Amino acid sequence: FLRGVRGARSSLRTQRYQSYLRSQLFLVATLRYADGMTRSDTPPRWLTAAEQEAWRTFVFTRNDLDLVLSADLAPYGLTTGDYEVLVWLSEAEESRMRMCDLAEALQLSPSGLTRRLDGMVKAGLVERASCASDRRVMWAVLTPAGWDKMRDAAPAHVAGVRRHILDPLGPEGVRQLGELFGRIRQHLHNTKDS
Repeated sequence: FLRGVRGARSSLRTQRYQSYLRSQLFLVATLRYADGMTRSDTPPRWLTAAEQEAWRTFVFTRNDLDLVLSADLAPYGLTTGDYEVLVWLSEAEESRMRMCDLAEALQLSPSGLTRRLDGMVKAGLVERASCASDRRVMWAVLTPAGWDKMRDAAPAHVAGVRRHILDPLGPEGVRQLGELFGRIRQHLHNTKDS
């Protein structure tokens, strides 16, 4: 019995330690990013307990959300990255985008986009097409099979977003979430442009 208790305590200590290490890695990465952007002689502003709790909650929740939203799409043979490609192309004029524009929209490098599209092209969901008027331009085009796949998967994805995010927050929480992330997004765009 005692061996089992000691093992459980050891396992709990290991989990807590791993959680602590993950949080420290996120903190170090954040500080390095900030240091690279704003080098100064001022000491770092370490996170308060409340700030650290908010930051950790965000990071771990983001990972948890990625998992459940991915699980909702898995029965359709899609990842969240694949679904994002389908959404962008379905909303684009003529259901196509220049590869460079799609890479920028998805925040991927050109090679990252190539890897993302390879499986989708093989599955017949997207095709690559050259531009008749400019040989330097390649298009990513949503195929009829891609449209069908998106129509099949969209209800499950939307239900997952509602079930895992919107319903637990309620209307006021959804409004606040949009406002908070809107502020952060605006800040990031302002920082990038300056």
